[in-house]
This record gives sequence, C-alpha cells and structure tokens, in this order.
Amino acid sequence: MSKSSKTRKTSRRSLPREVRREQLILATIKCIEKNGLSGTTMAQVTREAGLSLGIANLHFESKDKLLIETLKYITEEYNLGLAAIMEDDRYPTTSSRIEAVLKFDFSPAVIRKDKLAVWVAFWGEARARPTYQRICLRSDLSAEDATRKLFKAAIEEGRYKNQDAAILASGYTAMIDGLWLDLLLCPAHLTKKKARKVARNYLANALPDHIPQEP
Repeated sequence: MSKSSKTRKTSRRSLPREVRREQLILATIKCIEKNGLSGTTMAQVTREAGLSLGIANLHFESKDKLLIETLKYITEEYNLGLAAIMEDDRYPTTSSRIEAVLKFDFSPAVIRKDKLAVWVAFWGEARARPTYQRICLRSDLSAEDATRKLFKAAIEEGRYKNQDAAILASGYTAMIDGLWLDLLLCPAHLTKKKARKVARNYLANALPDHIPQEP
C-alpha cells in the first residue's frame, strides 16, 4: 500500500465523531432521495458515505436510529436558519426580517430536491411512526412560533386590527409546507419564482404596510 493511501485511511479513521455522523446523515439524505425510507439500507448509506458498515453501526447502531437522527438534522438545520434571521442585526426593521424569511424559505439550501424528498418521505411515515410525528410537530411548532412573534411585531406596528398573529403564522407555515410539496412533486407546474410569489401575496394581503405585492 502506498504512503498516500495509508495517510488517507488513517485520516478517515481519525475523523471526529461529529464529522463521521454528519457524513452518514448526508449520505442518508442522498439515499432517501433515490430509494425512499423503506428502500434505504445501511449498506447503501455506507457506500454513499465511503465508510464501512462497522463505522455506521458504531455511530447509529441501527437503520431506525440513523433515520431518526437524519430527520432531526434537517429539522434542526431549518429552525436554526430561521432563528438566525430573527436574531440578525442586518435586518433593522420588521419588514426586512419578513423579507429575509421569505427569501430563506425558497433559498437553494432549503428547497434542494434531496432535502425536500426527505421532508416528504418522513411526512408520509409520520402518522404511523410516533417518533417521526413528534419530531415533525416540534419543528413545525418552532417555526410557527418564530413567525408568530414576527407577525405580532408587524401587527403592532401597522393597522391590522383584524389580524391574529397566531392564525397568520399557522396559515403561513401550512402554506409553505404545501408549496414545498408541490415544488418536489410538480416542478413543471410550480416554479420556485411562482411559489415565492404565492407566499409573498399571502403576506402582502395580510400585512400590506410591511410586504408589497409582487408585480
């Protein structure tokens, strides 16, 4: 074996635990996109990650645990991105923060085909799998709470006496979920630009002083 091959193998073995776990989770996302939840196997994931089955079992013990951690990964990634917008000083006004949320919800990082496929796969199994259901619900409630606080600020600043921030946030969250589903399943019918326009118009009708209609 050449010195460079030995170095590469040693480097792979010495990777930190969290790096290895993320390698396997990212490989799982790719495999779910190709094969669905039931069709994804630990062997496929390790091949995709370029790691051994023993390493996968060491970090996750079973396919079920790996799938649960993958769902946690994508939900936490989304909610951390949303939380970052709420705390970012680059958005000095409520309007600019709402615009940032709209942009984020249709950004390449969020609406990547493989990640949308994972969202949909887990949603489809959530009713029969209480663990998946709890994780998805926790994610939705977190996102809804963040947007509720943002919409509440807009309502207090504007002239929206008939608006309820909680109802507005629930509607926005449900709409975004539906638009993501259509972007994955019906890309010829719904483009990213059209989906973003639908979301913008929803908010522009509810909060016209903060969000302009798209021409």
